[in-house]
Amino acid sequence: MLRTSDFDPISVEIFNRQLKNITLFVMVVFGVLILRLWFLQVVNGTKYRTSSENNRIHLYSIPPFRGIIFDREGEMLVGNRPSFDLYAIPEEVQDQDQLLIDLNRLIGLSSEEVAQRLDRAPPRYPFRPVCLKKDISRDELAVIETHGFNLPGIIIKVRPLRHYIHGNLLSHLLGYLGEISERELKSGQYANNNSGDLIGRSGVERESQSFLHGMQGGEQVEVDASGRKIRVISRRPPIPGENICLTIDKGLQVLAEKALIGQKGAIVAIDPNNGEVLALASSPSFDPNLFVRGIDKSSWTSIASSKDYPLQNRALSSQYPPGSAFKTIVSLAGLQEGLINPEEEIFCSGRYSLGSGTFNCWKKHGHGNVNLQRALTESCDIYFYNLGKRLGVDKIAEYARKLGLGRKTGLDLGQEKEGLVPTSDWKLRRFGVPWQAGETISLSIGQSFVLVTPVQMATMISAIFNGGNLYKPRVTKWIGKTESKKSQESPPKLARKLEIEEAWLELVKKGLIGAVNGPHGTGRQAKLKGTVVAGKTGTAQVVTLEKEKEMSADGEVPAKYRDHAWFVAVAPADSPKIALAVVIEHGGHGGSVAAPIARELIRAHLGLTE
Repeated sequence: MLRTSDFDPISVEIFNRQLKNITLFVMVVFGVLILRLWFLQVVNGTKYRTSSENNRIHLYSIPPFRGIIFDREGEMLVGNRPSFDLYAIPEEVQDQDQLLIDLNRLIGLSSEEVAQRLDRAPPRYPFRPVCLKKDISRDELAVIETHGFNLPGIIIKVRPLRHYIHGNLLSHLLGYLGEISERELKSGQYANNNSGDLIGRSGVERESQSFLHGMQGGEQVEVDASGRKIRVISRRPPIPGENICLTIDKGLQVLAEKALIGQKGAIVAIDPNNGEVLALASSPSFDPNLFVRGIDKSSWTSIASSKDYPLQNRALSSQYPPGSAFKTIVSLAGLQEGLINPEEEIFCSGRYSLGSGTFNCWKKHGHGNVNLQRALTESCDIYFYNLGKRLGVDKIAEYARKLGLGRKTGLDLGQEKEGLVPTSDWKLRRFGVPWQAGETISLSIGQSFVLVTPVQMATMISAIFNGGNLYKPRVTKWIGKTESKKSQESPPKLARKLEIEEAWLELVKKGLIGAVNGPHGTGRQAKLKGTVVAGKTGTAQVVTLEKEKEMSADGEVPAKYRDHAWFVAVAPADSPKIALAVVIEHGGHGGSVAAPIARELIRAHLGLTE
C-alpha cells in the first residue's frame, strides 16, 4: 500500500500547483459564462425580449376609407369601392405548376409573372400571402370563387379603392391619386400615411389631402415562426376621412365638358355674387381611375408626352392673350382717369397710323364715328388704339391689376398661374430694351405681352356686374362628416373692392349688353329670349396676319396658327346669377365659336326653354 511519504516531495508540489491552475482556469471560465449570461439577461434583456416579441407579433395597418366628394346638391362625385386582390399563400400551394396553368386558363394571368412573384417570396415566411393581381374584375372574382376548391393556397383580400364615378368628368378639378414616395414620407408632411399609400397629386384630392385621408387603423396579430397567423391580439379600427361638398353644379359641368369635346380649351362659370365656382372644365381631359388602379408605363408615357397636355388644367394654368375681351379694362381705366368723355366720338377708317407703322381694325373699311358704348358693342379696334395711347402702358397695367389680372385669384385647387400684365419696367428688366409706343397700341386690344387665365377673366367680368366686388373664387362649400356636422365652412371672401365709380361701371355694362343684344354686336350669338345676356367677345391672335398668309398654302390658316376664341358673359345683366369665361384654343372668332357655348350654359343654368 502506497503512502504519501512514498512520493517524492517535488512531485507532490508540482501536482498541487497544477491542480490550483486547473481549478483557477475552471473558475475563470465559469465566471465568464456567468458574466455573459448576466449581460444577456439583465443588461440587454429588454432588447432581446422586444426582439423576440416582434418576431412573434406582427403589426398590420388597416387603410381608412377616403372622404367622399359631393357636388353642391349632394350628388356623389367621388367615392370608394371594394377592390378584390388575388393572393397566394406559398406553403398552402400544393402544386405550383398546376396552379400556374389553372390561373392562366381561368383568368388569363401570365404564368411567368405569377411564378416570378412566388419565387420572390421570402422562404422564412411561407405563410405570408403573396399578391398576384390587384383589383380583379367581378367576373374574375366569380371564376375564382367558383373554382376555389381546386385552387388550394389562393385567397381573396378586400380593400377600399378610390372610385371616380363619372370617369373623365371634373378630372382636372377633382385631381388624381399617386403612390407616396419615400422622400414625401420622410418630409413629415404625411404623418398619417405609410409606404404604398395613395395621396392626392392634383386638384381637390391634393389640396384637401389632410381632410380626405383619415386615420390609419391597425391590428396586432400573433404568428408562429413560419408566419402563420394564430390570432388577432388587438384591433384599432381606421377613422374615415372627412367628406367634402363642392360648389360645382354637376349638370352645368356636364354641359360644359360636352361643349369642349374634340377641342382644346376651358370654361369657367362662377356665381358673381359670392365667387362660388359652378363649373370648371378643361379639355382634353383624362380618367383619374387610371391612376388608382396603377397606371402602366406605356399609358403614363402616352399621357405625359402628349402634345395636347391632358393633365394640364387650362382653366387655371394655361395663359392666353385675352384679345378684345381686354377692352373692358381699357374702357374703365379711361373713364376713371377722365381721359375720355363717354359721348366723344372717334372716327374709325379701318386703319390707324403710328410713326411708320399701321394698325388695322378688324372691320376692314372701318366703323365710322364711334363713341365708347358703340366701340364696346362693335369692338372697334381704332377707338381703343386711341384710348390706349392716351392711357399708356403703366396706367393700363394698373387697372388690369385692380381687376384681378397679373396675380393668382387664390382658387383652392393649386397649380394656378399668375398670367402677365406687362409694364415699361417689366420689359426693361426682361429684355433690356424700352417699351415701344406700338406695343401700347397692341396692348389696348389685348395683344402684346399680356396673358390671362380663364378663371381670372371670369372673376373680372363678375366684379364689373356685381357692383365692383372682386371675390376670391372657391370650389369648396364645406368639409365634415355631414352638412350638419361640418368641421369647416368656406364663406365668400372679398379679395378687393374696385376703386371705380359706379357710373363708369354702368356705362361699360351698357356696352356689353349691346354687344349681345344690339343689331351689330359682336356677341349676338349669345342672345337669349327671357333674359338679358351681357358679354364681350375676344379673338386673340397667335401669330401676325402677315405670317399667317405665308403659312397658308390653300387660303386656309393651319389650325395651330388660328386665333384663340374668347367670350366672357354675365346673365341676367341686371341681377347676375352666372358669369362665364369661355376660351377655345385656335377656335377662330369668339363671337361665332365661344359665344354659342356660353349661351347654352346660361340657358341651362337659368332654366330657360329657349
